[in-house]
Amino acid sequence: PQRPVPLCGGVMAAGDLAGSFQDEVTCPLCLEYFTDPVSIECGHNFCRACLSQCWGESEPNPSCPQCRETAPQRHLRPNRPLGNLVELVKRLRLPAGPAPEGQPGCERHQEALKLFCWEDQASICVVCRESREHRAHTVMPIEEAVLEYREKLQGALGPLREELEETLLLTSKEEEKTTEWQRKVQAKRETIAAEFNKLHALLRAEEQLLLQRLAEDERATLQRLQENVAKLSQQSASLQRLIAEIEEKCQQPAAQLLKDVTSMLSRSENMKLQGPEVVCTDLRNGYKMCLDLREALNRFAVDVTLDPDTAHPKLILSAGRKCVRRGTTRQDLPDTLKRFDTCPSVLGAEGFAGGRCYWEVEVGDKTGWTLGVCKESVRRKGKVAASPKNGYWAVVLREEGYKALTCPGTFLPVSTRPSRVGIFLDYEAGEVSFYNVTDRSHLFTFACTFSGTLRPYFKPARKAAPLTICPVPAQA
Repeated sequence: PQRPVPLCGGVMAAGDLAGSFQDEVTCPLCLEYFTDPVSIECGHNFCRACLSQCWGESEPNPSCPQCRETAPQRHLRPNRPLGNLVELVKRLRLPAGPAPEGQPGCERHQEALKLFCWEDQASICVVCRESREHRAHTVMPIEEAVLEYREKLQGALGPLREELEETLLLTSKEEEKTTEWQRKVQAKRETIAAEFNKLHALLRAEEQLLLQRLAEDERATLQRLQENVAKLSQQSASLQRLIAEIEEKCQQPAAQLLKDVTSMLSRSENMKLQGPEVVCTDLRNGYKMCLDLREALNRFAVDVTLDPDTAHPKLILSAGRKCVRRGTTRQDLPDTLKRFDTCPSVLGAEGFAGGRCYWEVEVGDKTGWTLGVCKESVRRKGKVAASPKNGYWAVVLREEGYKALTCPGTFLPVSTRPSRVGIFLDYEAGEVSFYNVTDRSHLFTFACTFSGTLRPYFKPARKAAPLTICPVPAQA
């Protein structure tokens, strides 16, 4: 049966009427108005010449260029109503068949892109589909291709979002590392500046000490040298007078020459040269200048010993009061107000109420200890937290690492395990500094305003190895 031609209502405007018929009067092959339109078995219409050219003479089983239904009889029926409709549209002077405005069209055929070629991954028109280029390819409506690829794109979004989430997480971690690295660099920069400021202060103090010592040596040595010069000048004057007297005696007549001659000879024999006192003028000794921090600190070394009257009953002190270790049983000791009864601690016997003091403690491979200074007035009965608030300025080693006993505690980054720890107290500056003597690095500095007497503080852990106060190398 012949494909019906759609009818239109008489109330439609001419423009709307032509627009409604535009698709119906355009050949899907040449994209022009139908010329001698014919219908085939499936009901689709084409120009007779276009369809004959598309099918050719050798095609045994031709198919509809639009729906692909076969037409074995090659039976072409003229569609005169469609031809009349074409003439009507032509009289309205409307263009035939281009792609709707705003939508892409086929550059070759100026037809709307309604199909998608799977092999070429390209949008094509119905004319392209019948060309030799695409005839053997898999073609689907563009809507189906869009749906299929939209599903694939949606499927690709999941892994991409996971990758993005992981990338953002890694970015956040790297940013955190960057921030932490900058914080560490700034902390190290501040530590270096603080250490050099301390070294500069110590060097300035050392400079003043050396200059003062030099001035004192200058005065004492000059005085002795000047005394030598004065004594030699007196001897020179006495010799000159005696020489003049003897020369005059030699010129006298015999009677006068022999008078008192023995006295003059006795004076000449007794006139012996008294050499000057030996005065050392060598400045090479006693003026060595220190150019590193430990050497500067060593200038302030003090001899620290342990005070047995303050030792907890479980602590065992050496005979020389330089070593302390923690025992397993309590000793029978007087329970005085001076003695720690709960915290296994002991104080140094020396108290410091001013100046600069430095001492070193051998900690060896002990896994726990607390070292520092405390006020002489700290409470020694019951459990007391070691903190600046309670009069303690100390550094501790525990299982979790090294920590300054601030409020709250400050963990210390230690690259080399110290076997010896140096403690430097600058009373007037209000600072207690701790040093890793093993690698000559700074551990921590407390800043405070001190009052009253401070004493060295020691607290060994349970391990049997002792804490040992070490002699600090003397400096020239």
